[in-house]
Amino acid sequence: MFNLSSQDRSDLVAFLQELVRIPSPSTKEKAVAERLAEEMRRVGFPEVRHDRIGNVIGRLGSGGGPRLIYNGHMDTVSVSDPDAWPRDPYGAQIEDGVLYGLGACDMKGALAAMVYGAKALIDADVNLAGELCVVGVVQEEPCEGLAMQVLVEEEGLRPDFVVLGEPTGLQIKRGHRGRVEMKVTVRGRSCHASVPSQGRNAIYDAARLIFGIELLAPRLATDPFLGQGSVAVTQIESSAASRNAIPDICAFYIDRRLTLGETEAKALAEIQGIITREGVDAEVYVTEYRATSYTGYECRAKEYYPPWALDQDHPLVHVVARVVRETLGYRPRIGQWAFSTDGAYTMGRANIPTVGFGPGEERFAHTVDDQVRLDDVVAAARVYARLAVEVLGVRQ
Repeated sequence: MFNLSSQDRSDLVAFLQELVRIPSPSTKEKAVAERLAEEMRRVGFPEVRHDRIGNVIGRLGSGGGPRLIYNGHMDTVSVSDPDAWPRDPYGAQIEDGVLYGLGACDMKGALAAMVYGAKALIDADVNLAGELCVVGVVQEEPCEGLAMQVLVEEEGLRPDFVVLGEPTGLQIKRGHRGRVEMKVTVRGRSCHASVPSQGRNAIYDAARLIFGIELLAPRLATDPFLGQGSVAVTQIESSAASRNAIPDICAFYIDRRLTLGETEAKALAEIQGIITREGVDAEVYVTEYRATSYTGYECRAKEYYPPWALDQDHPLVHVVARVVRETLGYRPRIGQWAFSTDGAYTMGRANIPTVGFGPGEERFAHTVDDQVRLDDVVAAARVYARLAVEVLGVRQ
């Protein structure tokens, strides 16, 4: 069912190559958004629009029934060192059935597959009993969930179910750990470095806190499914009058991964406890994401992304597993991502049943070997078409 024609396969691959060749770092997704919208219209979506933050929404089906969103982000991380890439990161080069390039697996491969999965429904003249929305979202990489929050809470497009196209290797993911970013600012007392005893070195005090954080790591909570929480100091900076003065300020950032049962408040309290125990003049707070979208929308969001896990017996998990089995001929593994996704909002905050299924392997995301197997992109498109029918039903 919903086998793609040779022409559709060729068009799908060409479209994916175009997406990869269009640079789309976060907040600069305009060109790829326009190309995505153009392709949606070309394949026959009856409604395509951009929302206030810059998401692209293609809709088909009828109102009155359930709503299913296929979520794929249009943005990618940046290329820090082009010389480190064995191939042109924007070349979309194909070798032995594998397409290479920035965003190939994370996650333009899934976006292309979603569009052509919807095309298969359109070409088959399927009259869905509900509404399917294929959504290309912005700024997922720096602030996962923000664009979906705008779509749901400000645009009023709340789905009953969400399928994330993040790379799963054509298996199923039903959750991941959350994360919170914190900043600790330590205050010392400056003096000339020739007489350090007259001041208080903020770097030394910060080092005591960092050592305490290192000791905290193995004691963090563990969940049977998502695993143990983690904590890492990822950046440190200081200020002083000069390099021969004792620094009076030292700040560092903490990446705290949260397992089920852990919260923003708990993570803050742990760090505050270390500060109190060490008797250091310091404060800790959750950082705030700020950016301006390509549409001019001013984005602000606390850098807290809850953990989530959809119950393994939820009907959405079962229907995706059945569709994969019946369409692709194998029983998919069901697990969790190591990284965070838009599910931090859809399931973690809004409690909308969410699962992940997409082409590409998680291990290639954010690497110079970013890649996706083209056969897997085609397979994903077939699953997306069949899954919409199974979730939404068909009007006779």
